[in-house]
Amino acid sequence: MYLELFKLHELPFRLTPDPEFLYLSKQHARAKAYMESTIWFTDGFVVITGEIGAGKTTLIETFVRELQPDVIVAHINQTQLSPTAFLQTVLVQFGFSPFSMRKPEVLATLNDFLMEQHAAGRKVLLIIDEAQNLNNRVLEEVRMLSGIETAKEKALRIILTGQPELSDKLNSKEFVQLAQRVRLRFHLAALTKSETDAYIDHRLEVAGSQGRRIFAAETYPTIYRFTGGVPRLINTLCDTALMAAFARDADTVSVADLDSAIQELQWVEYSSRTNRMRAPNLERAMQPAAATGQVIGRILIAHEGKTTMERELRPGRVVIGRTSDNDLQIDSKFISRHHCQILTQADSCVIEDLNSTNGIYVHAKRVRRHNLNDGDVVAVGQHEIMYLDERAPRVRHAADGADTEAVEKT
Repeated sequence: MYLELFKLHELPFRLTPDPEFLYLSKQHARAKAYMESTIWFTDGFVVITGEIGAGKTTLIETFVRELQPDVIVAHINQTQLSPTAFLQTVLVQFGFSPFSMRKPEVLATLNDFLMEQHAAGRKVLLIIDEAQNLNNRVLEEVRMLSGIETAKEKALRIILTGQPELSDKLNSKEFVQLAQRVRLRFHLAALTKSETDAYIDHRLEVAGSQGRRIFAAETYPTIYRFTGGVPRLINTLCDTALMAAFARDADTVSVADLDSAIQELQWVEYSSRTNRMRAPNLERAMQPAAATGQVIGRILIAHEGKTTMERELRPGRVVIGRTSDNDLQIDSKFISRHHCQILTQADSCVIEDLNSTNGIYVHAKRVRRHNLNDGDVVAVGQHEIMYLDERAPRVRHAADGADTEAVEKT
């Protein structure tokens, strides 16, 4: 192969989902954060959709690799199953041999297993990939599994990933109950032009390029035009172009090499094939669909008495934390990586702690969850968040503490 010629120690554009090569674009980082939220919360599904080749599987592999030892995972990617076969497959993932069991016994075994793990302080996570292929009866079984719970919380965390058809199913009348249990939903669109350039450089760097320019600068716009920013298509085209350069014993991929690869693949420009993955505005696409609706409220973030940030709140979710993959970044050592989130609906706005180290405080009392009222101030580390209700007329609720869920004293 071409590794020696290009002085690489790994193939940079393999199609296998290798977590070492994961490029965390802003939207991939957001999708990963949504997956991580299943460890914090147990009261709903997380649904991640994206076209073939968008990077869902690599994202899942990376997420699973980073889980703590106290999280037990069942990862199902064969989804064209009957209800009983599906439940048996879940049990197999947990180490059982259930194939002689009938459905009632399978359900009882699964329920007992979940209760035992919860009692032992372990978390159980079910990831279903290619979930768009689940038939209606199996999806109903998934909904029923989500109802297994202890006195305080759900016993099973669930992530569904799949192609856009999964969203179509969840939006249909047949699955109203299931859709109501979806806590977070995110769609992975294609990479932008600048992200495509960074993606190529990132994979080459991981493979050992050490900053060397292997693709000529003028090849990047063409790569984007013919791949549309779809990671799998980028991999295919770049690998074929490297082979074309290797055939002429050149250690740099030229425009001619890229043209040769395009001809070999018999590709046309991506825009003439489909616009399905493209989002006309990336920042808009990265927000929940409802986030373009009416302004419900506004938050002011202050530090040492001075306002440092301001943000309108529309229906959707805003995550606040220390790292750049949050909706609002507060760069402070007193703020956790993902510290808290604000969930906004047409008639309410709630702030929730995301198991942060230093917590969130309302009226000097640490809380897990608080229904925000006009003028409320929430202490987050050394910062303060003031909530202003933008709905008319403004009405301050009389009982400030009534909607607050306090942290239990230990």
